[in-house]
Amino acid sequence: MKKIVIVGLLAALCLGGPMACTNMSKTQQGAASGAVLGALGGAGIAAIAGGYAGWGALAGAGVGALAGGIVGHTKQH
Repeated sequence: MKKIVIVGLLAALCLGGPMACTNMSKTQQGAASGAVLGALGGAGIAAIAGGYAGWGALAGAGVGALAGGIVGHTKQH
């Protein structure tokens, strides 16, 4: 049940995210989008692998934010 709640909350953030990012730079938008997508992916992989979805989401969010920030920075410059 906890996994479903976590994934549902992250999906809601994904849907509301693009509207909240209008005043952000490309780097900030990339980091935010990467964090959300990374958290979803990390939670999903951890749930499938039998691990704790919360730790997977946390790790995925960190990696996704870093990767998204790099991509956004590259687009900005």
